Amino acid sequence: MNLKHQATDFPGERYYKPSGYFRHLTGGMKVSKVGIDAGFSCPNRDGKISPDGCIYCDNRGFSLNARKPQIPLDAQIREGLRSLKEKTGAEKFIIYFQAYTNTYAPVNVLKEKYDAIKKFEDVIGISIATRPDCVNEEILDLIDSYGKDYEVWIEYGLQSIHDKTLEFINRRHTYKDFLKAIELTRKRKNIKICAHVIIGLPSETKAMIYETAKALGGLKVDGVKIHPLHVMKDTKLEALFNQGLYVPPGLDEYVDLAVGFLEYLCPDTVIQRISADCPRDLLAAPEWILDKNRVLAKIEEKLVKENRFQGRLFSPACGGISLAKRLLCSRRKPDACS
Repeated sequence: MNLKHQATDFPGERYYKPSGYFRHLTGGMKVSKVGIDAGFSCPNRDGKISPDGCIYCDNRGFSLNARKPQIPLDAQIREGLRSLKEKTGAEKFIIYFQAYTNTYAPVNVLKEKYDAIKKFEDVIGISIATRPDCVNEEILDLIDSYGKDYEVWIEYGLQSIHDKTLEFINRRHTYKDFLKAIELTRKRKNIKICAHVIIGLPSETKAMIYETAKALGGLKVDGVKIHPLHVMKDTKLEALFNQGLYVPPGLDEYVDLAVGFLEYLCPDTVIQRISADCPRDLLAAPEWILDKNRVLAKIEEKLVKENRFQGRLFSPACGGISLAKRLLCSRRKPDACS
């Protein structure tokens, strides 16, 4: 078979983008995510497991709302919907509980906050970012209950499958914790799982990075967010950077690693992110992070030029079926790789 033809069969793109996923979900409507800050903390910052946080962490660099004065959830959602309708023409919305650990509270508090989405008729889904060590049966039952009326995602911050790396960056959870969270979540029928990973973590080799990709391919998670590690000011990572003990990947290096990462993932995994955002005043390095469009363009260019695509090296998770059949796993069928 002609591999180039098959690589562009989904439809005409080399990795599975959320725009395509949501177009199919809604029958062609444009869907946008509204990131909100629900006022949660993190057990890796408030002292429950550590007061120090991850060595790279400053949530202002990841969540726009974390850089603003706290306002009520209803107001955040209303403003987010209005702004995105004007800027992007979006018709439907996913409310993204983004800042810090959004399952880190008693269930009654979680329900009160999550229920804010019910007041907005254009909201079709909820996405909840959290740590894999901050869920339990009761919390997941609550999240699953929204699946009767909404598209439901939970986003687990994994970052790497390597416990040595997780220890160094002070994540204070293990890969085993992530696997346990996956197992618990998959007992519920309504929750889709997105894993967050970081490329460029200190001391991680290309082989280690691809081991993480292969593991996520084997797990056939519903979505992945791929973040390039960047150095934010006033973090422990910046101290390492200033001492010459950490050098972030260059743009070409990151593009090469990201393209390779995609190749080991299941073709049905939605790539919800493959770049980064950071305000200029908070960024120490590297400068290329600031030009998101350039990063995305170079990834697309490399994929096309080298005839590479998501799932090209995806192997064991499809049960040993042929390369040709794997390439034809239609993204319009959620169980295509089962």
